[in-house]
Amino acid sequence: MSTTFEPIVGRYLSFEIAGRNCRVYVEEAGSGIPLVCLHTAGADSRQYRHMLCDPEITSRYRVLAFDMPWHGKSYPPEGWQGGEYRLTTELYAETILAFCKALELDKPALIGCSIGGRIVLHLANKHSDKFRALIGVEGADYQKPWYDTSWLHRGDVHGGEVCAALVSGLIAPQSPDLYRHETLWQYMQSGPGVFKGDLYFYRVDSDLRGRLNDIRTEVCPLYLLTGEYDFSCSPEDTLRTAASIPGAKVAVMQELGHFPMSENPAQFRKYIMPVLNEIHKNG
Repeated sequence: MSTTFEPIVGRYLSFEIAGRNCRVYVEEAGSGIPLVCLHTAGADSRQYRHMLCDPEITSRYRVLAFDMPWHGKSYPPEGWQGGEYRLTTELYAETILAFCKALELDKPALIGCSIGGRIVLHLANKHSDKFRALIGVEGADYQKPWYDTSWLHRGDVHGGEVCAALVSGLIAPQSPDLYRHETLWQYMQSGPGVFKGDLYFYRVDSDLRGRLNDIRTEVCPLYLLTGEYDFSCSPEDTLRTAASIPGAKVAVMQELGHFPMSENPAQFRKYIMPVLNEIHKNG
């Protein structure tokens, strides 16, 4: 087995979010159009390592995947010990915009999965002028909660193992075991209460039904991609959402679940490459 370095460069970036100083970890690779990647609830930017290592993507895109504060290798904001983590729509959007501003990104493209797919719709509705294109993976305007979060942050429960168990059924049966278990391992390493805090945004604070009337896809193209095996954000949820947005482009991805970029990167590539090719072609 030969020894090789992957092309990913990781470093820390300190900037202010909602009036609080944050030290955020970001990985990047490639050059060209900035492509910001948003991970799922309770996880981190490792979900995008296959895109970061794809030479066809990085030859045209500067791929940037960052860990949200509280996630992965990012720290909570200064003074975090005085309160409970709770992600809101306002804080989520401000975090993304502050990250783009700190790196002086000029109209980046952005891809987000799960909670990232939901915030994509909010960004398309309220901040489309700041982006070149928006890609919502496993995203819809609303999903009826199918799980109880009250027991996700308890002293007598191993939060990481419970989080992984909760999401394990969302991975498609065709996904290779190697990538299935990598995806679940990321959930096992989530910080105390982080998954529950993210789900506040997903379950409580981001019902976008009937609130997406300001999306203008002629200003910022919107792509929605959902795996056929996702029962959290089902294909029906995404198709319903896309039908309410003139010009939105939608695809149901075969043999994929809720974490397509990490659970089966080769299969996901069949769907994401045409989207990236189109965004690059349109400049």
